[in-house]
Amino acid sequence: MKDEENIVSDNLQNKALFAQVVALLQNARQQVLRTVNSTMVYTYFEIGRMIVEEEQSGKERAEYGKQLLKGLSEKLTIEFGKGFSVENLDRMRKFYKTYSISSSLMTKLNLEKSDTLLRISKNSISQSLTRVSENQKEESLISFFKLTWTHYVFLMRIDDERERRFYEIESEKYNWSVRELKRQYNSVLYTRLALSREREMRLEDENKTIGIVLCQNKSDLVVKYTLPENNEQIFASKYETILPSREDLIQLISESR
Repeated sequence: MKDEENIVSDNLQNKALFAQVVALLQNARQQVLRTVNSTMVYTYFEIGRMIVEEEQSGKERAEYGKQLLKGLSEKLTIEFGKGFSVENLDRMRKFYKTYSISSSLMTKLNLEKSDTLLRISKNSISQSLTRVSENQKEESLISFFKLTWTHYVFLMRIDDERERRFYEIESEKYNWSVRELKRQYNSVLYTRLALSREREMRLEDENKTIGIVLCQNKSDLVVKYTLPENNEQIFASKYETILPSREDLIQLISESR
């Protein structure tokens, strides 16, 4: 009987040990995947930087930029295979230009010592970046880019830095897939939360806020008003006569494309 109890006890200990080892290995795999992903995103950021600097040191002509990307794409594809099309290299270029002046990235690099840094020129930021040691800069950048490359490809479509940063933080916090990120963006989450916060801060005698949402994605145009709850009638009586119609806004966007 005692031997049987020992066997049962050993089995339980083995199961507990197995569970602990499995958890450790799974966590290690996740850490490796995150590190590999962040390193790849950082690499694309650096490729973008090199392309931009080459363009700036060369001839700043559109044709020169096209030829530069085309030549680089051909050579990288021969050396490394898929993933370095002209379109992808152009994304990396845009990625660097978008995030190299990001105030949140400046904070990560410990360059944002005061609010005045937010008002300095792009050239001054670039000069500040060069003062950071390369190792420190690389480590900071790798740890800054926590999402996948596909996430950033979508986020680059958002022009407003605060809105873009909002969706970055939410994606990381709630582990959103790219599909979920797109769904939340298309639901105008940022605008709705901003309106909700604005309602709490607005003075009693102020008119309610009317938001105009403009979305242009490929061939699709979306124009809609975001209204405070139960205020369709208020919109019609107070605002509709002074705001452009959806049709007018769609026509305006179409003409500017």
